[in-house]
Amino acid sequence: MSWLAALCLLLLQTEAFKIGLFSGDFLTHQEITERAILNVTVQVCRALARAEGKDFSLPSFTAVSVAVACEAPKSSKSFRQTIKLIQEKNKGVDISFVSDPRYHFDDENFSEGRKIITDGLSVVKASNKRNNFETARDQLGQILHPLQDFYSHSNWVEMENELPNSNLIRSNAVIGNIAAESRATCRNCIGDDCRNNILEDILREKILTSGYFGLVPFSSTKPTGKCSHGGAFDQTSGIEPKAGINKDNLGASHGHLHMKAANLAIAATSELLEDIRGAAGDISFLQMMGISKGKALCFVIDTTGSMSDDIAAVRDVTSSIINSKVGTEDEPSIYILVPFNDPEFGPLTKTTDPKVFKNAIDSLSATGGGDFPEMSLSGLQLALTGAPRNSEIFVFTDAPAKDQHLRSTVIALIEQTKSVVNFMITGIVGLRRRRQSDDGQQQQFSSRMVTSDGQLYRDLAQASGGLAIEVSKSELPVATSIITESSSSSLVTILQAARSPGKAENFTFTVDESVRNLTVYITGTFVTFTLISPSGVSQESAGTTGSLITASQSVGNFKTLKLKTQPGLWEIKMVSTNPYIMKVIGESLIDFLFDFLEVSQSPFGDLDVVDNRPRAGVNGSLIVTVTGSDSTTVTEVILVESSGSREVTGIVEPQGGGSFLVHVDMMPSVEFVVRVKGQESVAPGAPLIVFQRQSSTNFRASNLTVMADSERILVPGTPFSVPFSVMTTGVGGNFTIRATNNRQFNSTSPTNLFLETGSSADDTVTLSAPLNTPSGSDVTLNIEVEAPGGEDTNYVVLRFTIFNTVTDFTPPVCELLSLQSNCSDICSLSMWELSVQVTDGTEGTGVERVSLRQGNGTMTSSLAPGNENITLVSYISSCCSPEMELLVVDRVGNVGTCVYTYRGGSAAAFSSSTKVIQLPLCLSIVVFGLHILSELGIY
Repeated sequence: MSWLAALCLLLLQTEAFKIGLFSGDFLTHQEITERAILNVTVQVCRALARAEGKDFSLPSFTAVSVAVACEAPKSSKSFRQTIKLIQEKNKGVDISFVSDPRYHFDDENFSEGRKIITDGLSVVKASNKRNNFETARDQLGQILHPLQDFYSHSNWVEMENELPNSNLIRSNAVIGNIAAESRATCRNCIGDDCRNNILEDILREKILTSGYFGLVPFSSTKPTGKCSHGGAFDQTSGIEPKAGINKDNLGASHGHLHMKAANLAIAATSELLEDIRGAAGDISFLQMMGISKGKALCFVIDTTGSMSDDIAAVRDVTSSIINSKVGTEDEPSIYILVPFNDPEFGPLTKTTDPKVFKNAIDSLSATGGGDFPEMSLSGLQLALTGAPRNSEIFVFTDAPAKDQHLRSTVIALIEQTKSVVNFMITGIVGLRRRRQSDDGQQQQFSSRMVTSDGQLYRDLAQASGGLAIEVSKSELPVATSIITESSSSSLVTILQAARSPGKAENFTFTVDESVRNLTVYITGTFVTFTLISPSGVSQESAGTTGSLITASQSVGNFKTLKLKTQPGLWEIKMVSTNPYIMKVIGESLIDFLFDFLEVSQSPFGDLDVVDNRPRAGVNGSLIVTVTGSDSTTVTEVILVESSGSREVTGIVEPQGGGSFLVHVDMMPSVEFVVRVKGQESVAPGAPLIVFQRQSSTNFRASNLTVMADSERILVPGTPFSVPFSVMTTGVGGNFTIRATNNRQFNSTSPTNLFLETGSSADDTVTLSAPLNTPSGSDVTLNIEVEAPGGEDTNYVVLRFTIFNTVTDFTPPVCELLSLQSNCSDICSLSMWELSVQVTDGTEGTGVERVSLRQGNGTMTSSLAPGNENITLVSYISSCCSPEMELLVVDRVGNVGTCVYTYRGGSAAAFSSSTKVIQLPLCLSIVVFGLHILSELGIY
């Protein structure tokens, strides 16, 4: 292994590792994070490929190329989105905790900073264990910031350390020899040169220190003789000893060491990700990173007495999807089920195992109901908070919503997650309907109520870019074909429009060469249309098939049209006086991600992502990222009125890496969608591919600003306070406050706040998780603010992890029991085998998993007879493969490795040591380094 270690060190120290990493004058937290994620993800996919006996070619280091190399090209969008989310949470630390030294390893807060990392790391592992990947990503981004800051804010680099400090991710290890509070660590810089301001005895004795930081304009101080952080924002840098030691960029006090600090931060981030990988397993790690073959399959199902036919239809479509998709590139990444009736809803079933999901569906029974309306929005709220972002959710019901007060909460969650919600509505169309209750009594409901509630479902569907499909129970099996079609993870929206009331209108849309399975969905009654292809051929709606339509299907208010996929500009002329929704979709890897931006609340400037509604009446910005291709250019970004034709066109500025900054003069005052047009170059000299994509979700601007942030970890049984603030640039008066959570945890909050125009006010929501809440569970809190008159609302959505304090920090250990071999000169004709005992100690939580991380032999494991705390492992291999490595994980995610190498009649064993645990890190760095060296022609 010496050549690997040597190359690892070489790449950390030489320009070879730096080339290709630094697109600007310095490396940011976002770039460090992305590079480490790509490094480790490549290593994971490489290991999985080799375990299956497949070749693995090193990809170029982009999200698209890595997803393709991982044999999951359709997940390039979710992978890119995951990277962006983790980057945003990392960057957000400089807003939420800008003056908290623990989050930056400032002021010699080493133990405190390490605790933030290790506590957060335990939360990530617990969340992954329960398939709560969203909360795992949030927490991961937050702890990566202090981990990376350690190398630019402390003197670790100045002490000539060549590898990261592995003890930053271990609770029971020594970080280093930390400077005493009374010990001087720095002298004044001489002129502009701060290269030698750390005292010689500090460096010689390997004393760990970091700079003190006081944010301007607040008054700050520091102990006598201590180093400052340095820079224009640091109030302490003017106090002797003056200047500082930070390496945040090339122009910083110790900027000459920036690149070395950045490289160590990449290595440290990779090491932490490797630890998470070990605890989760390779498949779960990739799912946390958004890499999987398909997208989520999510059902919200009414289980009251009249729904037996509907549940049977869901069973059929579930079996069909599982039977046809498992093992293919469209196999669902996760399965989610939420039942509801009245007064119950839930629990949420979330699993990656299709058998578990099928069993959950099969166990549903249609009983109860009582009065007509059901808890449909409560069930939908639970699904929206449990499903991944950009999910497609299907709600099955034949009843109105009893919990209509959650309407705005559901819309907020739709906007925040950008999820699509389709309603499969049976039995509530027509003038009147009857429903059988449990006691046999029939209840009648007026058409006015039915129409009102049908409109609620239609409004929610339109807000999300989904459909409200209204059919009879006998027609439902035919209508569920949309679920099978929507299960493709490469589905894109090319155009969507809704008109209520309906009117005659012409729509155009561009279809590019990458689109397959071009389809038009229409919901509405008495709708006619004319299709015109790019070649000028037209077809009327009267024909079911013809020159343009290869297949069509009508059921209830829902029509599906399969079109001949012809690239170019299409036109569809819609005619109806009734409300309708028209949606054009297809399959393509090319799509886009976007976020609204606003000027950062951080003192360091820049633009930050807006997690809720953008500000109304002012100019605005978006960041648009193209996914699925590394050779695309965005030419237009347009904000289009959802129910009309007015548009706001933005100014597009390329940012590199497939991202584009967009500025608009004025955010629309009505609901709108985001439409993107662009070009892709597939080969030099080839014609450009012109593409069009549209967001499914409808958005709104607001005159309200709602902000809230806090620690994201709840301890069961302990009340937790969430401060929030509200500011208005519109009307003043009494503002309504609604705080809801998806788990019905006990909560207290104000019901209103009084604000004058242009003013702000603060208050607090208190949340408490029951004592028996499992560790790793999550809860989503939505704080919604409504202006007087109800015309304007905004919200903030916060996701928290429920976590019990971990006291076990020691990984399991291995003990060699026996070794046998008959190895000879002809290795292929001889074998060696060993047996190992794995234990977690008397104070441990117990061994959860033992797996073979390296080796070409066969491993088996079992619990020791009469002792569940001992796992026995047997391994047998050809003598041609003399090395094996076991990965051992306990129930709280402590990871250990046990490496055994057979050498001529004996086994040299290395178990659970820092040196061995770091090996995957070096391999990860080597993978990336070899890629760079090969590009340079050096390797």
